[in-house]
Amino acid sequence: MTREVEDPGILDDNGHPLLWSARAGVVERAVYTRHLRHVWGMPRTVLGMAHWPPSVGTHLHRHWNYWWQAHLLDCLVDAQLRHPVPARVTMIERLMRGIRRRNGRSWTNDYYDDMAWLGLALLRAETEIYLPCEVPIRQLLEQLRDGWTDHAGGGIWWRRGDDFKNVPANAPAAILLARWARLADERVDAQRAIAMVDWMEELLLDRGTGLLHDGLHVSPDGGIRGIETAIYTYCQGAFLGACLELAELGHQQRINVRRAERTISAVAEYLSDQGVLHGQGGGDGGLFAGITARYLAQAALRMPAMGSEFGELAAGVVFASAEAAWRNRGVVTGGPLISPQWTEPAMAPRSTGSEVAERDLSVQLSGWTLFEAAALLERT
Repeated sequence: MTREVEDPGILDDNGHPLLWSARAGVVERAVYTRHLRHVWGMPRTVLGMAHWPPSVGTHLHRHWNYWWQAHLLDCLVDAQLRHPVPARVTMIERLMRGIRRRNGRSWTNDYYDDMAWLGLALLRAETEIYLPCEVPIRQLLEQLRDGWTDHAGGGIWWRRGDDFKNVPANAPAAILLARWARLADERVDAQRAIAMVDWMEELLLDRGTGLLHDGLHVSPDGGIRGIETAIYTYCQGAFLGACLELAELGHQQRINVRRAERTISAVAEYLSDQGVLHGQGGGDGGLFAGITARYLAQAALRMPAMGSEFGELAAGVVFASAEAAWRNRGVVTGGPLISPQWTEPAMAPRSTGSEVAERDLSVQLSGWTLFEAAALLERT
């Protein structure tokens, strides 16, 4: 049912080839071909299938991962900015319709991190593609505002009814609230974004490495019961993005630029191998490195104007990762297949029962996000 978008432009305005734009376009078409399908046969809807090759249940989107669809939407917005075509705008509209339909005609769910990621993608669709998304954005923002409590000193929960507060919920929520505050001049949202970043810095920073731990568990009396010390790439990427937003808001710019510099340096030192970001398998982990690449690219573009020289390091990690991921791609039906670990060759799944991580939409979206990040830096 999917139709490919038009062939991506591969020359800049001066006739110079844009290598990463071309590669991003090829990976985009592969995701279209292998993963995008109607929702239950309904016209004018689409979702990304969780796995390829798909089982019958996958075809029916029985397992669909709300937050993976948010990153699919982000990738489509990236692609439209790279090479605008009307067909892709139609696909974006169909994806938004598919998300809402598959989610029970609702935009919200019980996971605050999920809602933050979708809110970010919808806000980009509205401000960069000019699609009307204000109603769902406001609904998601309201949920995130309500997720804040004073337990463990602040922060929002990972999901409703849980005892866990973490970076994966607070960092993207801070980005969204800060962006909304700048657009709508909402000072309360700006203050909440500031509080989220300060809370993560105070309670979840590993001061030995400069990286952030995953999160913390809250006891019934509101105290901290324990810290989850796992280090995930996307925690660092999202925290970096939040620091950039606060710096652009004008809040303690030098402090937040230093936080961003520390994060870039720590990612390059501890979470990359010769500049190539570490992968974290399939499933949800399949998206982690791509998210980090997105915010490293943003840092590379925005930090020079803030008086920082760390943008060059951030760009170097993006390009080294993209080179490795492209070099180790597999070639299968529909186009390139990206490995979950960009320094290792991709393994082609043999059947619907295959357990290789390359089957997962998350892994392929991570690669697509990486190539769009490289393409953005290339053309900018």
